[in-house]
Amino acid sequence: MKTPVPTGPVDVGHLRIACSSCSLRELCLPAGIDTREMERVDRLVNRRRKLKRGEHLYRAGAPLAALYAIRSGFMKSCVLHDDGREQVAGFHMMGELLGMDAISSSRHMCDTVALEDSEVCEIPFGYLEQLSRELPSLQQQLHRIMSREIVRDYGVMLLLGSMKAEERLAAFLLNLSQRFTARGYSGTEFNLRMTREEIGSYLGLKLETISRVLSRFQQDGLIVARHKHIRIRDPEALRRLISQQRQ
Repeated sequence: MKTPVPTGPVDVGHLRIACSSCSLRELCLPAGIDTREMERVDRLVNRRRKLKRGEHLYRAGAPLAALYAIRSGFMKSCVLHDDGREQVAGFHMMGELLGMDAISSSRHMCDTVALEDSEVCEIPFGYLEQLSRELPSLQQQLHRIMSREIVRDYGVMLLLGSMKAEERLAAFLLNLSQRFTARGYSGTEFNLRMTREEIGSYLGLKLETISRVLSRFQQDGLIVARHKHIRIRDPEALRRLISQQRQ
């Protein structure tokens, strides 16, 4: 079933959130778009959706209806194995786009769950497809986003295939640091929204290994870890750890 495309005039001023006034616009869809084009992009965001912690944004097998830009909060994507075990496929924060796993088959390949109270901008996929054909700048941005996701997936495969436990966790913390910095937050002090068990699932490590490596990092003065609060004391040492291990 095709996603309905809005028709007729849209009162952009009455939208509850518009891309043109969003502080995350450079991290999301409308980068490098002029004012008139921006007004058309604003119409994509026909509603916002709030999710409570633990609530699903969509489930595996659900038909593609929209893409979702995270306005606030933190989410995870995961796959359930036949035996009921959960495999975490990714963690997502504000400014990132969700739902692209369904573009090829028109059905979502994974579950996406809020790790804390979150809010997303819902972008009807049918309208997005139509508008991207008319606005080359929007189409280019979509291609950049999809390319970024491919590169990220490739990075995860390298992470799981060739890195030791210390390298994996160091790379994970540095990646979070870079993503928080890009959004204007501290890159050296932040709260983990996910559990250590979820981190282990994502990195292919046991819970005990995650706890042991975090304790070692703290003993070596690289980080300070108090429950879910992380302070990176020596990011350069974390980077050296990765480069030295790979020599």
